[in-house]
Parts: sequence; structure tokens; C-alpha cells
Amino acid sequence: MTEQFEDLGFAKVDHARKSRNGFAEVVFCEGKTPEQAAQIAISILDHGDNLLATRADLEHFEAIQAIAPDAAYSARARVITVRRYPVGYMGDVAVVSAGTADQPVAEEAALTAEALGCQVTRYSDVGVAGLHRLLAVIDDIRKADVIIAVAGMEGALVSVLGGLVDKPVLAVPSGIGYGANLGGVTTLLAMVNSCASGVAVHNIGNGFGAGFMAATICRQIDQRVRAALARKDLERHP
Repeated sequence: MTEQFEDLGFAKVDHARKSRNGFAEVVFCEGKTPEQAAQIAISILDHGDNLLATRADLEHFEAIQAIAPDAAYSARARVITVRRYPVGYMGDVAVVSAGTADQPVAEEAALTAEALGCQVTRYSDVGVAGLHRLLAVIDDIRKADVIIAVAGMEGALVSVLGGLVDKPVLAVPSGIGYGANLGGVTTLLAMVNSCASGVAVHNIGNGFGAGFMAATICRQIDQRVRAALARKDLERHP
């Protein structure tokens, strides 16, 4: 089994993850030195996989850019990407954020889903404090295969969306709110207790988790569609 990972001493890079889970290992930069993040990045890129690194600061980016000049960095989402290898289209994802302050988490979700092959459409500042803003774009949101909803405060956007769409809604508390919001705990509990069906809740600020789950769902849809088309083709040309 040791040939399935590369031992860097401080980290064991899991090169077999893509064959097991469909997507290559993602680097969580927080707590890692810039040098450690860069060494892991080299291992992933040299193995023939694209790079997705989350919770990265500017120092992480500069270290990775030194070994991968084609690296791109979103300071808002704290995400680094290197896209060298083709990624097949997985499906359509709508990333819906309640307020401007929620956009860093929403952008982490969007960039994650894009890096894994999804076509992402962003709908920003459509919280329920001005419900008309959401209703103005709801028909477009319904076209997505999966919907990611990011909100702070009381998280009401999630319940409203869940009652208006027939697609999976992946909810993410952003952690934005006043004192009684408790750093996103109030939002988390509100989302967990949503009365809308079809809602699944991720951890506070975990845009990456929602983006990854959206891509995983889209991947299953894509595989089933391909299999169905192959069966039809076989029936036409036995």
C-alpha cells in the first residue's frame, strides 16, 4: 500500500485518493508552513493532478507560485488553484449567498466546485431581508443540479430556498452575525432545524465541504447519464 502515497516526512500525500473518491487530495494550508504546502503541491502536480489548496494565506501562495508559476490565488476565498490537466464537465452548481459579508465562504465553495469540474453560477446578496432579490433569480437557480446556500445571521435563506426548489440544497453557515449569533452557532442550529426538505448542513464556514459535496453529487449524475446513453447506444447498435 505504501506505493499509493508519497511520504514527505511531515506528510503522506495520498495519490490513491482520486481512484477511491473520484477527486485528488486537497491541501488544507492552515497550520502548515508555506514550505510544507509547496512540497505537498509539488507532489500532487508531479503526479499528474491539478492542485486545490484551501485556507491559504499570501505566504502559502507565494511559496506555491515559486514552484508553480501558473498558480492562481483568491485572497477573498483563501484558495489556491493550479489547473494543468483537463477536468471533465460534472454538472451545474448554483452558489447563493445571502449578503456581501457571506461571499468569502461562498467563493470558497464556488472555486472548489469549479476546480472539480462543475459549471458554477454565483448569486450574491439575495438574502431574505429583501425577498424580491431572491425571487428575481429563482427561476435561474432552479436550473442548477445542486444549490449551495451560504448565509449568516439567522440563516433564513436556506429554509426559503428549500421550499422553492426541487434540487439538493447544501447549507453553509458563514459565521457572520451579532453577538447572539455566537460566531455562527445560531445560524448552524437554525439550518439544522430547517423545516424545508432536501437541505443538508455543513460546518460553520465550510465552503470547501459544500463545494466538494456538490461536485460529488454532480459526478454521480454525470456517471448515470453516461451509463444510460451507453445503454441506449448499445440498443441501437447491438
